[in-house]
Amino acid sequence: MDDRTGELDSYAPLAALGARLSARRLTVDCTSSGLRVKNPRVPGCCAEVAHPCDTIRCRRRADDGGTPWYFTSWHEPIAPADAPDDAAMFVLGYLARRPERARPEGVS
Repeated sequence: MDDRTGELDSYAPLAALGARLSARRLTVDCTSSGLRVKNPRVPGCCAEVAHPCDTIRCRRRADDGGTPWYFTSWHEPIAPADAPDDAAMFVLGYLARRPERARPEGVS
């Protein structure tokens, strides 16, 4: 997960998560900001947000000894980067909620 400079290579874990979410029919796009994930089967909260979505990032978690973790766009830890199946289940869960049950911060 690290390149030769010691920096976290977040592409590989994001690609692994993206493959799992795509297989479950979520729309995924790997961008320079992170893994953009959208659930096209659930209506969004408003006209500006047609479907629930989030941008997942992978970074080191300081309170876990620097272990790489997946994080939501509102900085909530999802799962360790070596557990993409766990992360996929978490993301599927919060992007499957109807707008009236979702956290306002959960839609980006």
